[in-house]
Amino acid sequence: MSESRNVWVFVEQQDGCIANVSLELLSKARELAGQLGGRVGALLLGHGVADLTSDVIGQGADEALLVDHPELAVYRTLPYARVAIDLVKEREPYIVLFGATPIGRDLAPRVASACWAGLTADCTGLQIGDFERGGVTYPDLLYQIRPAFGGNVIATIVNPEMHPQMATVREGVMHVSAPDVARHGDVVRISPKFHSNDMALQVLERVMREPTCNLRSASVIVSGGAGVGSRENFQLIRELAAAMGGEVGASRAAVDAGYVSQEHQVGQTGTTVRPRLYVACGISGAVQHRAGMDQSSKIIAINSDPNAPIFQIAHYRIVGDLTEVIPMLIRALQDNARG
Repeated sequence: MSESRNVWVFVEQQDGCIANVSLELLSKARELAGQLGGRVGALLLGHGVADLTSDVIGQGADEALLVDHPELAVYRTLPYARVAIDLVKEREPYIVLFGATPIGRDLAPRVASACWAGLTADCTGLQIGDFERGGVTYPDLLYQIRPAFGGNVIATIVNPEMHPQMATVREGVMHVSAPDVARHGDVVRISPKFHSNDMALQVLERVMREPTCNLRSASVIVSGGAGVGSRENFQLIRELAAAMGGEVGASRAAVDAGYVSQEHQVGQTGTTVRPRLYVACGISGAVQHRAGMDQSSKIIAINSDPNAPIFQIAHYRIVGDLTEVIPMLIRALQDNARG
């Protein structure tokens, strides 16, 4: 059975809680399917997750493909890949989208390889458009947009001949539509067929650790880059974030230098963010660092280099030594709080 105009989203869930990136992708899939004249399918795998079908339908799915089985209670590559590959081959969706999470990055390439399909990783934009090559026009392809060559260019990738068109998408770069609780859709219950070697890996224990910061929902983020200079100087970033009631962020260069842990990393290879206010301290402002930041975010940049790229997008620019500027900002905030 062919579903050549349909858009599928792999719905990632942990312990019955749908990942934010999957909700974002369902909203985007609704938009894409509307342009294509197709339907949105939500591929929902797990155990005891039937109640989530109403959530994915309310978020935009026309059809919830429910695969509920004890072997799918915890994510394991081989059982999940078996189910996804079989369904994609059988039903032939036009587009399949995954979140660019550890699970999505593990699962999507296996599905793409088994289905002889192309896959673009870490997209920051998706559009529908035409493509012409050698005098042949390929209509209604998925434009898969992502930074490339170290973030120096924005590439648009198309896959005109091998379908489905597949992509993983960064969390935080798509807007989530308000759920429609009155929306109706179909629930298709599917019984998986596993092979014996799909169960080669067994989960003996799960250890969960709560993150120490929440960049995705932060309204104020103060980030430090390589220009901070040292792990000791990075304490200034923490103090300014505390004074502003915000979260601590960092560029990849600061994380690689050991100034702060990776969970604070902002950008294409870290966390995509949408704060109201973003304070960039000693950050050059590469494309991949800015990926996912909403255009409505106000940016304050502090840098000793007057030609730093971050100044091209900053709303407020401070040229100076951050070890001098940040203490002045903290004192001003404290004086304003007292006054």
